[in-house]
Amino acid sequence: MTFVFLIFAYLLGSVPTGVILARAFSDVDPRTQGSRNIGATNVFRTVGKKIGAITLLGDILKGFIPVALARGGYIDSHFWVGAVALAAFLGHLYPIFLKFKGGKGIATGLGVFLALSPLPAVLSLLVFAAVVSLWRYISLGSLSATAAFPVLLTALNPHQIYIPFALVIAVLIFYRHRENIERLLAGRESKFRENKKSPQSP
Repeated sequence: MTFVFLIFAYLLGSVPTGVILARAFSDVDPRTQGSRNIGATNVFRTVGKKIGAITLLGDILKGFIPVALARGGYIDSHFWVGAVALAAFLGHLYPIFLKFKGGKGIATGLGVFLALSPLPAVLSLLVFAAVVSLWRYISLGSLSATAAFPVLLTALNPHQIYIPFALVIAVLIFYRHRENIERLLAGRESKFRENKKSPQSP
């Protein structure tokens, strides 16, 4: 059962929600437009708010569903629940359906975190909202929330075995955002809803 869940989690995580929705409801392929990322932010910018919002929900659910099912009784080992979480997340980053070229992992990571430990995940969302509200950088808010989750998990969740998995996911998110980090440090990262003619736009 555990092996089946690991495969299921990876395959569900591999479903390219943004690509499927964008090509179904527009002539845009997010892999060739904007930031060329398959995630909700790029779909939001290149296809529209509605499809971007549905992409966000879909990416969250494909991380949440397998972990929630595993925690719901199908797997009685917290270690293997953590492994299922990592498998779903890796599916999004390295999807078999897109030749292992996937997204940056924020939404799917959120889904995984919500299923693993809801309170730290919600508090991390508040960190995201606060950072974006203050500085208007989606990437900075995402990275701040990602960094906050393992800390909050350590403080608030009794199942400490989840911590290594959360740290691996966080490190991978930072790695996939390395170009955003470079632009943030250089002052060239685009801000949320800023004028496209702004000198800070990439």
